[in-house]
Amino acid sequence: MRSSKSFQGWAVVAVLMLYACAVTPLTQRQQLSLIPESQLIQLSLSSYRETISKLKIATDPNEVEPVVRVGKRLAAATEQYLQSQGYSTASYSWEFNVIKDDKTINAWCMPGGKIAVYTGILPIAQNDNGLAVVMGHEIAHAIANHGSERLSQSLLVELGGAALSVALQEQPAKTKELFSLAYGAGSQVGILLPYSRLHESEADRIGLTIMALAGYDPREAIPFWQRMNQVGGQNPPEFLSTHPAPDSRIANIERFLPEAMALYQP
Repeated sequence: MRSSKSFQGWAVVAVLMLYACAVTPLTQRQQLSLIPESQLIQLSLSSYRETISKLKIATDPNEVEPVVRVGKRLAAATEQYLQSQGYSTASYSWEFNVIKDDKTINAWCMPGGKIAVYTGILPIAQNDNGLAVVMGHEIAHAIANHGSERLSQSLLVELGGAALSVALQEQPAKTKELFSLAYGAGSQVGILLPYSRLHESEADRIGLTIMALAGYDPREAIPFWQRMNQVGGQNPPEFLSTHPAPDSRIANIERFLPEAMALYQP
């Protein structure tokens, strides 16, 4: 027979699942959100500074300038898009970093617009359009609150639904670790929390919209993901091991393209 305490615990989880909801831009999907934006931004900034301090920042203009140039255009388009959807952009303070690591094929974006691109992904991106695909995709994960959703799920599963402020006070190291995993800012293959196919589909769709608004050709997403899928043979790069790339991805992108192309002006 289930104990009263266990039943009460599940009841709390059920109530949280019912009422702690947010809505993603564009797709209007309801999602679990246990974390106030103010706390999320504060934790994001702290985690970002700590993560960046441990990495080697690239200084070669040939690597840095394209990322910053594309990033600024995507940032402006993102704010335009969010404002048109009725979202506030007051918490955004964009930063673009290139991480000197030719062996790591990865990129990530934290809440508030903190973006890192690893030099290992630059040859696959090839040009500004390719950079816009990968950076737009990561920005889309951030503005769709996918990391917050995964962190909320982790707080439920691993910390019993504790509020973020309580989790940080009682288990700061564990909570910060969960944050880094949720936002793809880990550094080793296999330890990041994989995005679901639903998250990937949403990020592809929103990312196409953002790059189109920024003046980058959304059709370039197809050859980018084709190149990405060809890297590594039987051992996919970290970017794909933590961002599932099913065979249906290209088909989904083709389905989303008309929506993005209607916004695209070279």
